Amino acid sequence: MSYLLRHLPCIVLLAALLSACAAPARESARQRPVDLPEMRTIPAGETAAEAITAEARQRIADLLFAGLQALDRDQLLVPQSDNAYDHFREVLRLQPGNELALQGLQGIVERYLALAREAANRGDFGNAERMLNRAEIIDGSHPGIATARQALAAERNSGDLFFPLDEAALRQRTAAIERTLIDIASQARQAQALVHITAPDDELARWIYGVMRNSTPGYRLRANIEIASGVLLRLRMPKP
Repeated sequence: MSYLLRHLPCIVLLAALLSACAAPARESARQRPVDLPEMRTIPAGETAAEAITAEARQRIADLLFAGLQALDRDQLLVPQSDNAYDHFREVLRLQPGNELALQGLQGIVERYLALAREAANRGDFGNAERMLNRAEIIDGSHPGIATARQALAAERNSGDLFFPLDEAALRQRTAAIERTLIDIASQARQAQALVHITAPDDELARWIYGVMRNSTPGYRLRANIEIASGVLLRLRMPKP
């Protein structure tokens, strides 16, 4: 479930409450007199949530919704005019301590950590490092960042081999891509490595494995499959 959908009920409820607060009262000859609450001046120690104006409350609801939408689209720090970080920060400027905005910032950090893991799994260590750096921009004290950096260092030192592949060539079953798969299978056999196949769908992943397995008769090629965007073969080297 997306981050937006998980928080949508809160946003809808907030918007409804704000609308009710902002709607002007209409007098009617049939209305019974009501006792109005005593008017008072907001004390200096009043919380920001109590002191905020109706117009600002509506603005906060709009910003929270826009921030959650941007988060779902992975518009985390960019573009400049519409990103989750700026929307949530603006909410906190209007209402310090807003719980949904604080949760939204943590959601950005967690998304960057997930993107860093995905990049590291592909052997794209430079991009993984960039994702962690961006997570630190949002919240440098988040405990998950240190853990992710340790995992990234372990991936860098794993000795595994990474082979990004052309998805279009794979789907066309070209002779060149088959030769590439056969060469990778030979390396896996020589190193006694486990083959990790990442592909967009099960059919393509199984075709890749079939080509590699058939090229190594008499050898049981060990492999596992992960369904994800892009195509990557990773040879997981045996640990000493």
